[in-house]
Amino acid sequence: MADIIQLLPESVANQIAAGEVIQRPASVVKELMENSIDAGSEYIQVVIRDSGKSLIQIIDDGKGMSDVDARMSFERHATSKIRDADELFSIKTMGFRGEALASIASIAHVEMITKTVEADMASKIVIHGSTLKKQEYTQGNSGTSIAVKNLFYNVPARRKFLKSDGVEFKHILEEFKRIALSNPEVQFILLHNDNELYHLPKGNLRKRIVGIFGKNHNEKLVPLEESTDILTIDGFIGKPEAAKRQKGDQYFFVNGRFIKSNYLNHAIKTAFGELISKEHYAFYVIHLTIDPSTIDINIHPTKTEIKFEEERLIYQYLKVTTQHALGKYSVVPTLDFQQSTHFSNSFGQPSNIGQNQNDRQVYSSASIGNKPSKKDIDDWNQFYQDLPSTSPVEPDQQMIRLSSKMDQANPEHSHLIPDEHQKEAYQIHNSYIISPIKSGYIVVNQQFAHERILFEYYLKLIVDSEKSTQQQLFPIQISFEPDQSACVLEMLPIIQAIGLDISHFGDHTFVIHGVPAIMTNVNIEEVLIHAVHQYESNLELNVGIEENVARSFARSSCIKKGKHLSHEEMLSIISDLFACEVPFISPSGRKCFIEVELNELEKQF
Repeated sequence: MADIIQLLPESVANQIAAGEVIQRPASVVKELMENSIDAGSEYIQVVIRDSGKSLIQIIDDGKGMSDVDARMSFERHATSKIRDADELFSIKTMGFRGEALASIASIAHVEMITKTVEADMASKIVIHGSTLKKQEYTQGNSGTSIAVKNLFYNVPARRKFLKSDGVEFKHILEEFKRIALSNPEVQFILLHNDNELYHLPKGNLRKRIVGIFGKNHNEKLVPLEESTDILTIDGFIGKPEAAKRQKGDQYFFVNGRFIKSNYLNHAIKTAFGELISKEHYAFYVIHLTIDPSTIDINIHPTKTEIKFEEERLIYQYLKVTTQHALGKYSVVPTLDFQQSTHFSNSFGQPSNIGQNQNDRQVYSSASIGNKPSKKDIDDWNQFYQDLPSTSPVEPDQQMIRLSSKMDQANPEHSHLIPDEHQKEAYQIHNSYIISPIKSGYIVVNQQFAHERILFEYYLKLIVDSEKSTQQQLFPIQISFEPDQSACVLEMLPIIQAIGLDISHFGDHTFVIHGVPAIMTNVNIEEVLIHAVHQYESNLELNVGIEENVARSFARSSCIKKGKHLSHEEMLSIISDLFACEVPFISPSGRKCFIEVELNELEKQF
């Protein structure tokens, strides 16, 4: 039998390694920026074009490389960070495997210019797909400039499965933020398609946080400071009002390296307790300094997972330090012990409202026949006072204006339309609309139903370009965080198509001159800010920019649970919902209504 095992060519081996190390453009940004940090740079400029698909360039003022080191740096497992296996357990640098440059050069066109302070000339190297094309001397500043072009040009399958530009740039921004937050003493600049998104001067951590997330974060920061025998904790947590529904603004750094740890995240969540709801996530940027010999970072190619020798102890230190900081800065609310937290029911017993049905007390029929006393009546009045108000309100004319006629309903859903002689609707808990139908009744979730209505309405405006705009008497100026302004620029043509007259004013500021007719009674600033957050959250869904914008604005501008509706408004929602192409679910996949048959109701009795 002939021998069949053979060594793979170096270029193929590099491409295989690249599959683990370089997953997308953001991976290149991370690896090259970390190399710049390891080189002692005080200035790092990141230049991106087409979300990294065309160009990723990192320019630094680090110590640079000699011509021999420059060439060696593209060989697999060539590194200046470690010398033997023992040093794997005391790593103080960002990189150490010596795989990044070899992997990048195997799947892209790479040009590097590097120069040490002592050298008279810089060394220039050009590599295409692991093949050295050129090495020569040239003019250059001290430090290193690496340009990576046409990423995955020779691996079309990998390039094909890259996400949209918006998604890929979002990942690049996240890597940039992580490295900028871990090195506030370094100046960073980020340019995307010739637009400067970040210009972060040297400073302390607080200034760096404000530079990245905006000035409004400054007053919401609570400092963390603790030093023990096994670790030092420093950084900032956000006050409860800075918490968001989306994950993403949680940063842990161990010895300057960003890490992911659900276990440590839980410590912060537990420390906040009931100060924030379960659906919200606290903001924090926390640096842990620990003896490198007590951690292992060599367990994953991305180096974002770490094993700790004393994980439980670190958890407790982190939790207690956070609780202490919240208490020290008077973030924990004062409890009013004089306020009653329960009331008596008509039988003089504590109320069981909110308990499980099986736990509720069952009373005999004899008790019901007793004549109620004045105290019983007062208790029942108090019971109803705690329910949402049902006082008459003026109908929202903007919502009624959107309403279709009943006969415009989709024929497929005609059996769900209220009977012609029974057009009644009732609201419960200011959240649900109950309406009789021929076979029983339907219960409509007013928020999810209105989401669906607005989603199809906005999508139709975008497709048909039939916008209706009401000009503002005074223009509204609104500023975004740098990464969010990039999203707004991407959304701009579609936003304008739905009737929002908005223009870029410069830097990260936009001016609103007019609003869609359907939004004249809403706070357009809040709607736009929320819509941008929703748009960012939906990027990974890869649903297309038109649908993403329509979905984001629908969720941001729809009526919410807790809003009392007039009878006209309730009928309007039902009518418009069943005129939709897909009335059953909201754009976010939640049920808009449920149908209850009469026979199902009778079974309950």
